[in-house]
Amino acid sequence: MLPFLESMWPAWSAPCVAALSDLVQLQEKYRDSGVEVLGIAARERAQTAEEARSKLDASLTKRVPNLNYRIEFNYTREMDKLWMDSSFSVGIPTSFLVGRDGRIAFIGSPTQLNDVLPKILMGRWRISDEAKAADAERIAEGERTMPISAKLTAAMAQDWAKALSVVEEAVAVLPDDVNFRVLHADLLLHKMHDVQAGLPVMMRQLVREAIDKKSALWMAGAMRQLFDSANDSSYLPQAERFAMGNELSKHILAVNPPQHDEAPKFLSYPALAQYCYESGDRDRAIEVTLRSLDGPAPISDKPKQQVMSVLVQTLANYKGQKACHGSVRLRNPESRKSTKAQAPEEKRCKSE
Repeated sequence: MLPFLESMWPAWSAPCVAALSDLVQLQEKYRDSGVEVLGIAARERAQTAEEARSKLDASLTKRVPNLNYRIEFNYTREMDKLWMDSSFSVGIPTSFLVGRDGRIAFIGSPTQLNDVLPKILMGRWRISDEAKAADAERIAEGERTMPISAKLTAAMAQDWAKALSVVEEAVAVLPDDVNFRVLHADLLLHKMHDVQAGLPVMMRQLVREAIDKKSALWMAGAMRQLFDSANDSSYLPQAERFAMGNELSKHILAVNPPQHDEAPKFLSYPALAQYCYESGDRDRAIEVTLRSLDGPAPISDKPKQQVMSVLVQTLANYKGQKACHGSVRLRNPESRKSTKAQAPEEKRCKSE
């Protein structure tokens, strides 16, 4: 039996969208080793299955145009019961890696796969102390957070106000859980557009704690809330938004996480590039975006060129010009249709 990797995610989750692109690279890298990636779209928020599927198709077409693996669709939440609840898994996205013997070899974040998958293919992971410790940590975390997560899952399917109430309860009980903290920010800023509650106090506190912790994962989450290109941030007070982006950018580039935990740092680079672009430093935006292709692990030329093409085209659309990087040449890009303000030429990206 071939190694089989399933990754569960909802299309509205920013970390999940980033993971989808990472899985494109992973599928290309390990295809010859017999690895098959399967994405499972779970927890889609819509009135009907048809509406959820339509939103999913539109999201995949826009955000992952170079998709090279199958996507399954689950609207009944059966996957939550059979996979997530049974394994004490609460965070999204979550990956399940099935080994050649048909047994689950790994359960965890897709950001860990570049480190874990080679060990699984060599037969070293399952019996290792590292694997046993990771399983014990996941189960302990699940037992602690599953009651809140179950309430949150139900609330997210109803309305944002109910979901916010549950998330605020979770943050009060688990203030150091980065997933709840980032989701809190996302609900306030991008789902409910509550700027007064979301930006000056809550978001400022998230940025400060991320920097104080020197955590790549926390800083990536905070930066995405401010400068993820998938979000419309035109309604946010721009002075505060750019001040926090400037502060985060310096620390994101300076943080030096251990090799095995490097992926979260690179998850912040697209948002960091967006900050540079909107600050007026377009060359720096291209540099930072392409820099993300070099980590956390080398990838072969073919998928690198595919992903580079998408990234360079996106930046070319921002500029309304043709873009060229190495062997990738893009002509006549369409102007970006967005509510974002044009980048002011006089500003510079302060992230040196």
